[in-house]
Amino acid sequence: MKRKIIAMAMMGLMLIGSLAACGSKANTDEAASKSTEATESTGAKDAEVASDSAEAKTITVWAWDDNFNVAVMKEAAESYAQMGNTNINVDVVSLSKEDVYVKLQTALSAGGSGLPDIVLLEDYVSGKYLNTFPGSFADLTNEFDYSQFLDFKVGAVSQEGKTYAIPFDTGATALYYRVDLIEEAGYTEADMQDLTWSQFIEIGKVVTEKTGIPMIVEIADNKTTLVRAMMQSCGLWYFDEAGEINIANNEALKAGFEIITEMKEAGILFEAESTEGRAGALNDGKVVSVLNAPWFVSALRQADDQEGLWRATRIPRIEELSTSINASNVGGSSWYVLEQSAVKDDAIAFMKGVWEGNTDFYDTIMLNQGAMGSYVPAYETDVYNNEDAFFGGQKLNGLFAEVLPDVLPVNYGGYVAEANDAITTALSNLFAGRVDIPTALQEAEAQLANQLGR
Repeated sequence: MKRKIIAMAMMGLMLIGSLAACGSKANTDEAASKSTEATESTGAKDAEVASDSAEAKTITVWAWDDNFNVAVMKEAAESYAQMGNTNINVDVVSLSKEDVYVKLQTALSAGGSGLPDIVLLEDYVSGKYLNTFPGSFADLTNEFDYSQFLDFKVGAVSQEGKTYAIPFDTGATALYYRVDLIEEAGYTEADMQDLTWSQFIEIGKVVTEKTGIPMIVEIADNKTTLVRAMMQSCGLWYFDEAGEINIANNEALKAGFEIITEMKEAGILFEAESTEGRAGALNDGKVVSVLNAPWFVSALRQADDQEGLWRATRIPRIEELSTSINASNVGGSSWYVLEQSAVKDDAIAFMKGVWEGNTDFYDTIMLNQGAMGSYVPAYETDVYNNEDAFFGGQKLNGLFAEVLPDVLPVNYGGYVAEANDAITTALSNLFAGRVDIPTALQEAEAQLANQLGR
């Protein structure tokens, strides 16, 4: 598949130093001697300043989203400076996600000219870059204590026994629901705990019947949030451990298609026209629940009049599959150090200094940006005992911290976007009555295989 190549400007580092000297002329031998000593002393200090300036280094980082990823890395830079590392400047370059990927691919294809020192990659696509550009990303296996990070996140950034990134944010999946509406239908918070999807559907039928409001929302033309959450809850994915396509015979996908079809036929599935439409339906009280990651909470909070009416719980599991659990993940990204970086060792030291062991930093980004990190010891801090008024005093952060260690690792394969497209087409054909579930899955696998040239 052809990719449009965008020309990019060369990025470099300039180290600027200055020397200054001063002296005075005295009328006496004693004054001249003192003046000489003062000049020598001042000159030595100036030389030291010049030396410090000459040693100052800049680490360039590429990321997207000023309010989240970019803001978090700026927090990291400030934290590192406060540790006394004032000779390191961290330049966080804000780009669109698309530009990060296009510029990165362009630079790597051209041999590495114009690359940053650190780059953010989604876990869903990292495999693509590691496979396509071997040797381009620093092997960090022995640089960090990865036993302190979430297993599934470490697995997402590892290949053939080597680990190539510092795990960052997670998509700890939760079921967010309106407690007032489920209570109107005769249910309680206790009834929403540790559900199977079959139980969820039965509750949804009653809630929708008694309130007139659909139980759950998903985007009409892209139901892959549900699909992905269901798959990973079983430890399965679009690709198997060897990286081969795993769609046609994927039991979790088959069960997911059946569940979504049943919800649609039961009239409890609200199909929003877009991402914005999904959030709008929830804010307007047109739907009871949604399944999504921690960052989706910001969309719910837009409805000020709903404060105290929301709750969160673990997602339902697929009861027909013994491997399915009430935990999953949707999305997430990690930080990669470029092998060709002129300041590679400094970049690694910076990431190690902040992202490993510094729980105060993780508290800061959790409170300021809502970033649920991957560093497990951070989950023991007081931040995870905070009560959230919007969720009726529930310890929402604590729920995420409980879910994440349970999430099952899978091989994302690096081509999740392409797989999502195939699944979206398959569901569209299924709902239109053109195919049954086995055929829909077979066609999805064929579409993905053709697109990837396999």
